[in-house]
Amino acid sequence: MRIGNPFGAGYDDLELPDNTHVVAMVEPERVAEPAAAIRAALESPIDSEGLSVIAKRKLDERMAKDGGKARATILVSDNTRPVPYKGEEGILVPVIRTLLDAGYEAGNILVLIATGTHRAMGDGEIGRMLDPEVKALGIEIANHDCHDDSLLSYLGNTQKGTEMRVNSRYVEADLKIATGLVESHFMAGASGGRKAVCPGIIGEKSTFVFHGAPFMAHENSRDLNLAGNLVHEEAVEVATAAGIDFLVNVTLDGDFHITGIFAGDFIKAHEAAVAHISRSVKAQAPAADVVVTHGGYVGINHYQIAKCAVGSLGILKAGGYLVIVADISDMANPVGSLNYRTTLSLLKLIGPDAFLKLIQSPDWTFLPEQWQVQQWAKVFRRIPQEHLIFYSPTLEEFWFPGLPGLDGRKFLSEAERNSPGKGCFAAAVEGAIKYIEEKTGKSRDELSVAWIEDGPYVIPEAVK
Repeated sequence: MRIGNPFGAGYDDLELPDNTHVVAMVEPERVAEPAAAIRAALESPIDSEGLSVIAKRKLDERMAKDGGKARATILVSDNTRPVPYKGEEGILVPVIRTLLDAGYEAGNILVLIATGTHRAMGDGEIGRMLDPEVKALGIEIANHDCHDDSLLSYLGNTQKGTEMRVNSRYVEADLKIATGLVESHFMAGASGGRKAVCPGIIGEKSTFVFHGAPFMAHENSRDLNLAGNLVHEEAVEVATAAGIDFLVNVTLDGDFHITGIFAGDFIKAHEAAVAHISRSVKAQAPAADVVVTHGGYVGINHYQIAKCAVGSLGILKAGGYLVIVADISDMANPVGSLNYRTTLSLLKLIGPDAFLKLIQSPDWTFLPEQWQVQQWAKVFRRIPQEHLIFYSPTLEEFWFPGLPGLDGRKFLSEAERNSPGKGCFAAAVEGAIKYIEEKTGKSRDELSVAWIEDGPYVIPEAVK
């Protein structure tokens, strides 16, 4: 079976056994005339006044208060999310134009990149992500910094104990707008909505409860579930304290075209978006001995690859094999932060059960980004570490002593390892299948194999 390479025509197709079951989402319908639809969503939103009405009221309130001019902060995602921020389907320029038309000065509008605990984006990355008109209009663009407490405002503690320290420039803005993409999320149920604030612009210490081991281990902290989801509920509480005056979220198809625009009240609009994606991203399939999947757009480093790994668990048999291919693009941090690399190495050394016991011990010192390693532990409670085969042509061999699983490079020729060509992904996958045949003593025709076509964006469920 020939499979179109998920990383584009620059690479050869993958070849999988003929009996492979292809798992794919139901392709949603694209929005016709997206530019017009975006403008309509801003003026006729969900459970909210139109953005122009809210914007003008904020101007009037600031003028009445002290004669000043209102300031607006617009939260945008970083480049780990394919949010359309430029071109005909771009959602950012229409928002800015609405504010300018309402009477805001360009110098009083801030575009704040909600990096969460991720690294700051460089100028080149920002230029590639945002519409050039944003800069041409004289709009300031800044990265959130979760490490500098002097840039954060303390808003108290949540009911469960999270310290609500939020970016001060956002907290102090008169008008607060959040944007983003809604897709399934393996901890918070779905991305978008409240996540622009929490964890998007909170302090690193504020993640200690929000992303702590008990929250991550809770049965309701899972894909496409908001009900009783502790991570979701905590994020909503923080976002409510900080305030979101208007939300602009989108849903996308596999080619990153808009399939829905959900603007307005940050809770109601987000819930509508989650309901929308739930109809297309769930897919039933037979449980498989071998699952082959990919990191998708979000898989810019090993940290993000956990999403497709956990997503495979819906159909991966206990003791089975998981083959992941990715095209890592974050050369500054191809694996992830020091905290992530440290805790991941610990998981590799002591195994999932001991790791989970350790991080829930009262003697354990919480490390930011341990939560993603906790997700990997779920995978390795299903399969042994050596049953994971991971390949990315850009992830160099010297990283693998600290990573669980096998390096897919071992299945390539020496020339391909040193200089990956068009056939590198196909060779890695074919080599992995042969390796699994040898290890199991079964032919590829005897093994049940699944290909998750949409990588981290589809939620496979085993047919009962």
